[in-house]
Amino acid sequence: MERALFAALILVSTLALVALLIAILKSRLLRRGMVSKSLQLQLFKIQLPRLLQEEGEKISTAEIREKISLMEQFYSQLANIKVSGLKSILYGPLFFALEMAVPNNEKELHFYVAVPRRYAPSAEKTIHGIYADAHIEPCKDYNIFSPDSEVAAANIKSKHRYFPIKNYNNLESDPLSSLITAFSKVGDHKEGLAIQLILQPASSSVASHLSKVLSNLRKGKSLKEAEAHAKKNDNLISAPQKEEDKQKEKASFGPTDEKLIESFQKKSSKNIFTTNIRAFASAATQERADSLLQEITTPFTQFANGDVNSIVAKSQTGRQKQRLAYEFSFRLPSNLNQSYLSTEELASIFHLPNTFLSVPHLATTKAKLAPAPSNLPREGLLLGLNNYRGVESEVRMSEKDRARHFYVIGQTGTGKSVFLQNLIIQDIQAGKGVCFIDPHGDGVEEILTQIPLERIKDVVYFNPSDIDRPMGMNLLEYDPKFPEHKTFIINELLEIFNKLYDMKTAGGPMFEQYFRNATALVMDDPESGNTLLEINRIFVDKAFRDLKLSKTTNPLVKTFWREVAEKAGGEASLQNIVPYISSKFDSFLSNEIMRPIVSQEKSSFRMREIMDQQKILLVNLSKGRLGELNSSLIGLIIVGKILMAAFSRADLSQEERKPFYLYIDEFQNVTTNTIETILSEARKYQLNLTVAHQFIDQLSEEIRKGVFGNVGSIAAFRVGTEDGEFLEKQFSPVFSRRDLINIDNFNCYLRMLINGQTAPAFS
Repeated sequence: MERALFAALILVSTLALVALLIAILKSRLLRRGMVSKSLQLQLFKIQLPRLLQEEGEKISTAEIREKISLMEQFYSQLANIKVSGLKSILYGPLFFALEMAVPNNEKELHFYVAVPRRYAPSAEKTIHGIYADAHIEPCKDYNIFSPDSEVAAANIKSKHRYFPIKNYNNLESDPLSSLITAFSKVGDHKEGLAIQLILQPASSSVASHLSKVLSNLRKGKSLKEAEAHAKKNDNLISAPQKEEDKQKEKASFGPTDEKLIESFQKKSSKNIFTTNIRAFASAATQERADSLLQEITTPFTQFANGDVNSIVAKSQTGRQKQRLAYEFSFRLPSNLNQSYLSTEELASIFHLPNTFLSVPHLATTKAKLAPAPSNLPREGLLLGLNNYRGVESEVRMSEKDRARHFYVIGQTGTGKSVFLQNLIIQDIQAGKGVCFIDPHGDGVEEILTQIPLERIKDVVYFNPSDIDRPMGMNLLEYDPKFPEHKTFIINELLEIFNKLYDMKTAGGPMFEQYFRNATALVMDDPESGNTLLEINRIFVDKAFRDLKLSKTTNPLVKTFWREVAEKAGGEASLQNIVPYISSKFDSFLSNEIMRPIVSQEKSSFRMREIMDQQKILLVNLSKGRLGELNSSLIGLIIVGKILMAAFSRADLSQEERKPFYLYIDEFQNVTTNTIETILSEARKYQLNLTVAHQFIDQLSEEIRKGVFGNVGSIAAFRVGTEDGEFLEKQFSPVFSRRDLINIDNFNCYLRMLINGQTAPAFS
């Protein structure tokens, strides 16, 4: 008998030891599996646009609750991801992490979601499906700790694991608001804060337990008794209840209990997650870290559901804090400090900031993104890349659509000039004819460094500030085969002087009359002098004027000077007009930079030849070297010469007119009100414009109408508030004023032609 008992004891001990070893092995496998899984999590940073409440606008509680409820959809999708079989038994169920954190060296609060890599694309699509404007970016892990910082940590859990807490449907405002405000208390760069939620879809036993509690509540049992009965699976007989206690229960069973039943019923109808919530604070001193931890854990008190349940934070110290930091860093679930929370309760604690939160230091998307059209050209000028929801596509503009011209606007420093340079370099590398008029000079100098060797001989570099080797530029020069160009030149010169000196206001019809006849007189006989210098001589040198009059065959011009100008009296007399007009010429004819350029009879290069032979004309109009007036005058002359050369292509068939690409930065300084004519007519002669500038107020009303009435494609980098309002109608309904004034540097919005049709705007 003793031997049998001894053998049985040995057997039981062996079985117990084996069971213990199996439990230890399973625990280690589970722990190792959890760590392995944590290393396979894909971390996403998620940002939403900040919703701004307009002055006087009232946001209803119902609207706030509706926005918060969107997060429930995301949690429900996570609950549907399940792993079964041996892997689940050995390595535990899937888990996910949701975090809000202010990393050290930052001030802004960021939202993160971590999911297993194999489910990352699905999770990303789910978030985009729920939050259409969300910007989701795979990112490296962040760090809230500094090497010399002190750390405070806390476990946050519901007082009772199963019972319902107060949720957003029981609160009048967004519960996230007070939490985000607490995060704004972060001070210097050594401080960091984080709240982490680790979620695992709860087992069916949790839902079963809630159902049993609910069933017992419906039978009139107290909450405590309903819970006790549920734990005993309603099979064990509980201790007899005193009659006095029964009467108290019946007396207390009323409307409050009905609400309690309703809250249990609602929770049991939702997906449930086993949840670990952790809070960490890092600061230079322990006292400061503890204070910050207190700030971010206090808002959890708002979820207290009367005497039923509440959320409490328990600070950790010593080895417990070290263990919690390990679990936090690896995003590991823990069997300790668990709460069973429904999707509704989780959405209350953690949802993306999509309500009208007037809180500081919240990282938000500055501007909206939009996908490129599916029918983008596969060939043509590469404008950039459209990156939308992880899909990257090249954005190109076809030669046909470029002929309708391209308008670019953006504040200084937004990447506008670099954008132009990239386009120009592409055209140069493709062997195209190009002209770039640069008011700064830096862009031209950068392009010069990137000219391919095979195109070096095609380059014409016009630098007016090089006074040792001045290149001539004569606007009055024209091809006698095109006598109509004389009228164009006179009109363009008049527009130039109107632009530089506002002569329509200051000079009126009298100035125009004298100026037209003086210019026509000079141009009638180019051999005796045909530059801006000679126009001035017409007024101040009678002998020269008489010489010109003897050469002209234009009776109208001759009559004006013989019968009108020389015989006029009073204010209209020639003696009164001469000082007024000649003073306008003196400002640049007496300039050592300008005089050698505009006084040469023959231009140093022929614009028509540059266009037809696909050469490269780079014009350095650096305002710092030339001065603003001189820079504008030369630019205006060059644009006029280019346009005149383009019009002279009328002697070529359409097929013979090779495309020529004119780029003008700060174009408002070098174009007159005839820009509408340029934009509407130039494309017939294969002159394709790309014009850029900083803000719309730089344009006169006439130029503004000419541009927006004729350009086919528009690129908008970040602009100011007033320009945002103006451009909104060009980019709506896809982008708003807010987007236009907040888009990041080196990004732009495009409204472009595709096969001659205006496509929806995109980023």
